[in-house]
Formats: sequence, C-alpha cells, structure tokens
Amino acid sequence: MNASKKPHRKSIRLKEYDYSFPGWYYVTICTKNFNSWFGRVKNGIVEYNQLGEIAKNYFAEIPEHFKNTEIDEFIIMPNHAHGIIIINNTVGTRDRVTLRRFGNTEKDSLSMIINQYKGSVTRFARKNGYKDFFWQTRFYEHVIRNDNDLHRIRTYIKNNPLKWEIDEYYDI
Repeated sequence: MNASKKPHRKSIRLKEYDYSFPGWYYVTICTKNFNSWFGRVKNGIVEYNQLGEIAKNYFAEIPEHFKNTEIDEFIIMPNHAHGIIIINNTVGTRDRVTLRRFGNTEKDSLSMIINQYKGSVTRFARKNGYKDFFWQTRFYEHVIRNDNDLHRIRTYIKNNPLKWEIDEYYDI
C-alpha cells in the first residue's frame, strides 16, 4: 500500500510525554489476532511451551539490555504479556521541544524497550519453527501515577491466570 494512502492511526500515547523519563509503566503486549502462542492456562497456572518460556525469560532479562530499567511484576499469558517496567534515569533523553518536533523512538524509551523485546521474541520464533508468529503492531501503556494505581495493577497481573476464562484476551 502506498504510504500516502495508509489510514492514519490515532496515537494512544500521552501527548508531549517523554516515555524515556523516569517512571513506572504498565504495559500490555498482545499477539496478532490474540492467537495463543505461549502456552495455556490450566487450573489458574500458566503452562508455558517453548516460545512462552522464551517470552518470559526475555521479559525478565530486559534490565540486562537496558541498564536504566527494572522489572517489577509481570506475567506472560497464552496470547499477551503484562508487565511493569521501571525507567530509572534520564540519560540520553532529548528535550521536549525536540521530542514534539521529530517524535522518533528515543534510546532507552519505553517504545524502544518494547520494540527490542518484541523483535527478540520474534527472531527466536522465526529461527525455531514458529513462522506464523506475529505481535500486534502496537502495545498498551499506562503511566503508573501513585501507590494505589501500582497496587491495583500488581494485583491484576498476579490474578490474571486465575481469571483467564473471563479475561478480555481469552482465546479458547
């Protein structure tokens, strides 16, 4: 499709917010068409297949590749991942005027972290026989603003396998 004829997607990001700034970010990353690639949930416990183990391990390893990050609570579900990513410092961030003007993915920004994570899982998938594996092109993010917000999100992540059959991403 010609780039000029592509439909314009509305951004879901907060306008003028620099996602490389220090903060706590809740993310949800879904597989394309919510296909269950990572395993299954049985009796409230996620049973990972090979690709699910990789997705889980790679998420846990994000701080090894992005030194300014930490991982708080996270879960890999059969067709999506939920996690809290903490960005600790502003090394390498641009000023807000530059960000508004150019809008490129900033080094060590949340978008760069998620893009690298998704790319790593996808490369593993391709090399190991999961040729039809794809992520959705975007991801959901939420800036965690206070302790109540953090507690609510941690609880949601921890309980996600227990509530799988009523989850909005449930795939039979």
